Amino acid sequence: MTLTRPSERYKWIALSNTTLGVLIASVDGSIVIISLPAIFRGIGLDPLAPGNIGYLLWMILGYLLVSAVLVVALGRLGDMFGRVRMYNYGFVIFSLASLALSLDPLTGGPGALWLIAWRVVQAFGGSMLTANSAAILTDAFPARQRGMALGVNQITALAGQFLGLLAGGLLATIDWRAVFWVSVPIGVIGTVWSFRSLRETGERRAAKIDWVGNITFTAGTGIVLAAITYGIQPYGGHPTGWTNPLVLGGLILGVALLVTFCVAETRIAEPMFRLRLFRIRAFAAGNLAALLTAVARGGLQFMLIIWLQGIWLPLHGFTFEETPLWAGIYMLPLTVGFLIAGPVSGYLSDRFGARLFATSGLILVAGAFLGLLALPVNFSYPMFAALLVVSGIGQGMFSAPNTSAIMSSVPAHQRGVASGMRSTFQNSGTALSIGVFFSLMISGLSSSLPQALSNGLQAQGVPPGTAAQVAGLPPVSTLFATFLGENPIGHLLGPSGVLNTLPPGHADTLTGTLFFPNVVTGPFHNGLVTVFTAAAAMAAIAAVASLLRGRHRAAG
Repeated sequence: MTLTRPSERYKWIALSNTTLGVLIASVDGSIVIISLPAIFRGIGLDPLAPGNIGYLLWMILGYLLVSAVLVVALGRLGDMFGRVRMYNYGFVIFSLASLALSLDPLTGGPGALWLIAWRVVQAFGGSMLTANSAAILTDAFPARQRGMALGVNQITALAGQFLGLLAGGLLATIDWRAVFWVSVPIGVIGTVWSFRSLRETGERRAAKIDWVGNITFTAGTGIVLAAITYGIQPYGGHPTGWTNPLVLGGLILGVALLVTFCVAETRIAEPMFRLRLFRIRAFAAGNLAALLTAVARGGLQFMLIIWLQGIWLPLHGFTFEETPLWAGIYMLPLTVGFLIAGPVSGYLSDRFGARLFATSGLILVAGAFLGLLALPVNFSYPMFAALLVVSGIGQGMFSAPNTSAIMSSVPAHQRGVASGMRSTFQNSGTALSIGVFFSLMISGLSSSLPQALSNGLQAQGVPPGTAAQVAGLPPVSTLFATFLGENPIGHLLGPSGVLNTLPPGHADTLTGTLFFPNVVTGPFHNGLVTVFTAAAAMAAIAAVASLLRGRHRAAG
């Protein structure tokens, strides 16, 4: 196939369009997290009622799971049939799914299933965008400018994860459907623009579809991540579900399928993914560092939301209903750090190599986690904001050079699948972080929260039996209540009707903004220490992996 060399103007068009694509895909990955209370009110469903927790989990994680599972296959299809073609169709699918989400005609459980199903379709379109965007840019830009281009693109994607939290909070105050409406015009503009302006400039090789590889990798990865997701739900009297036979069976089956994938890919003439790419040190080390960093970053995102919404903001006068929006606003310094460091480090890494900037960035990230560990639960915001900026700068310094090093280390005809594998490690890390860090937090809370909560409730006149019953509920219910911007005590005591029997002063105290944060501060800090210690260790190990990537020079 004869390909024309990209013009000077074309590469900037490719950068602008693909940056729009990954921005809207990443924003929509997180936009529902803050807006979930408004969405569930809109469809008339209580996600914390018995039997409804599955709707909540799949609304949060469905998009992430699909993004993690499909990007490798979609990247490989881009290598075979054209990266721009796959990218363009991704915009079409994403736009149609966004429209369908905004038009949900159902309520209750069926309404939730409609949203979950179309979120999966939306994630499919978003995966087509993210799987091929880095490969399109690598094709369009010469080696001396790839770090800068990929830096802008990837930092926009990372910033989009946190901007989605803010956008979801703002739009949910208007109308829950606006959370999905906003993507429709952007998707239509992106679709028309990409079809009119992008063209194939990379090397493409016709090949047969590797059905065995696609099925075993997709099913294996999906089953493992789904099992980890269900591992945070209580089971059999335990605060988590890691003893659930379905969870254990899913983990075993998923790992078995992934082992089958690895064996099959060494014996197929035209495999979906050539495992020998992992013999390239820059590729292997870069992806390992990306996976560990994504796990740590995901843990940071969700723990900060719970910290702000459940404790700090209520202690500073915000109602629980207001906390989702303000949590997004107070986390903006993290995004500022991304935007400052990403493009600059990408530009400099084109001249001085990726290892210095990527490794230094991860050291900053680990240091920021240690700094957050040292803060009291009721912290001074300027210090908190400064640590978020440091963490954002560190992640920006790592992400752009690391992506450039990964993409430049592989042969040109493998860039699509390499981009997909990089996205899989990143998206899987985010999904894994929820299972890992929620489990760690739940374990930390389960050892001390029941007693603290029972004592606090009885001090306000709640009967000992009711207090013991509420305190004995799985901590995951309390976590998700704060996550959804609901008053946790009101949610926990509501079914018993005991609030109506208490003196007004006691009832007001229990449902005010100070009681729950003061009760949970000690147990939460225990869990927070465990979570951030694990995250700091992951960032440090990722820094070692980054240091071992070697001095690989980008290919032209």
